[in-house]
Amino acid sequence: MTSLSVEVESRFVPPFSFIAPNGLHALPIASSPEERARLSREFVRDLYALGDEAIWEPAAPFYAALAEFMAESGFDYSAMGLFSRDEGGVAQCAFTVATVQTDQTDPEVAAQGILATLSGNTYNDARWLDLPCGPAVSCVRFNEITVQPEMTSSGEQAQLLTGQIQVHIPFPTGPYTVVFTLDTAATDYWAEFCNMMAAIIQTVSFTEAAEGQLPTPEPPYSNHPRSGT
Repeated sequence: MTSLSVEVESRFVPPFSFIAPNGLHALPIASSPEERARLSREFVRDLYALGDEAIWEPAAPFYAALAEFMAESGFDYSAMGLFSRDEGGVAQCAFTVATVQTDQTDPEVAAQGILATLSGNTYNDARWLDLPCGPAVSCVRFNEITVQPEMTSSGEQAQLLTGQIQVHIPFPTGPYTVVFTLDTAATDYWAEFCNMMAAIIQTVSFTEAAEGQLPTPEPPYSNHPRSGT
């Protein structure tokens, strides 16, 4: 399986890292417009690998603007997940990583507070996790969205079921919590996306690691959610 070690550094937040598996296409979040423009050009060539300049040139500014919005909204990392289906087509997901200030002095106490808060909503399936990097809390929920007729192929109003997985991990190195979020409407591939998120969070590290020393996740797929099942 191909994977990429992602190291997140900020002037305000202690560094942390995780490994993103093949199939996640990272948006070009960067601090300057010039860097975003350069990265967006690389991004569209990766995302639309079978395309050409006719597709890449108009698409790059859109993704540069989207990356600017993500950066201004406090996201450290954002990616689109594209995975081929056995029956044809693509299973998609959105994956984001964001840090928030939580003012904790003890990550376990912070995780207990997060679990208590999330458990107060009956629509949440909130659970305690013990990860290699420390305590964490997962939260799973499903939402039904009404899609208006003008947005459907049938021309009729439809209901779309979407699922979300969030994992809240308090920093052991500062008063912050990092939140990993995966959203998808491809709920028929829910088990595979759960496996992917589980593999990613196992690799989270708040300590500096030499290149190639981070553990590599081994979910039952490469860039194909159904392979190995």
